[in-house]
Amino acid sequence: MSTQPRRQRWSLEAGAGAISVSLQSTRATLSLAASLPALASRTRTTSSSRAMCASRATPRTFRSLRMRENRLNGTLDGVEDAGEVEVWLQTFGPGQRTPIHRHSCEEVFIVLKGKGTLLLGSSSLKYPGQPQEVPVFQNTTFSIPVNDPHQVWNSNEHEDLQVLVIISRPPVKIFIYDDWSMPHTAAKLKFPYFWDEDCLPAPKDEL
Repeated sequence: MSTQPRRQRWSLEAGAGAISVSLQSTRATLSLAASLPALASRTRTTSSSRAMCASRATPRTFRSLRMRENRLNGTLDGVEDAGEVEVWLQTFGPGQRTPIHRHSCEEVFIVLKGKGTLLLGSSSLKYPGQPQEVPVFQNTTFSIPVNDPHQVWNSNEHEDLQVLVIISRPPVKIFIYDDWSMPHTAAKLKFPYFWDEDCLPAPKDEL
C-alpha cells in the first residue's frame, strides 16, 4: 500500500477567471488551521530592519519564518518538498508594502484579515506604467498574472494585513523595480528570496 500523501485539488475563484492549484498534500491546510491562533498573537509587530529567522527551531507548522521591516513571512509548505506549489502566510504591519516586482509564476492571494491595496502594472509596455489600484479586504481572493509587475500594500494605518499566498513552480525568482517607470529589462533579480535563503544553497560563483 502506498504511503504517499494524497493530492488535493482546489479551484480558487479569482476575479473573472479561476485558477486551479494542486497541493502536494493536505499538510499545509492543517498546519495553517493549527497555526493561525498562535500566529495572530505573535504578529503584532513593530518596525525593525533586523531580519529574524526561526526556521529550524520552529515546530512543523512552518518551514521558515522571517520578519523584514514589519513584514512577517511564514513558509507553510513547498520549496523543501519539490512540490508544484508553495504556500506562504504573510503579515504586513500598518503601512507596509512589498517591493514592486514580477515573477514567472502564478500567484494567488487569500486575504485572511485586514484591508489593503493591490497595485498592478503592465507587462505589455516597456515599463510597468501607472498601476491599477484594486482594494482588497477580508475573504478577497485574487490572482496575479505571470510576469505582471505588482505590489501589495497594507494601506490601512491601524491594523495588520494578513494573507495566504500560493505560488506555482517554486522556488520563486523575483525581479525588483525601483519605481513604476523602470524598464522591465532593468529590474534586478533577487534569488533566492529572503525567506528561501535557509532552504536553498547559496548561488555558486562560476568563475
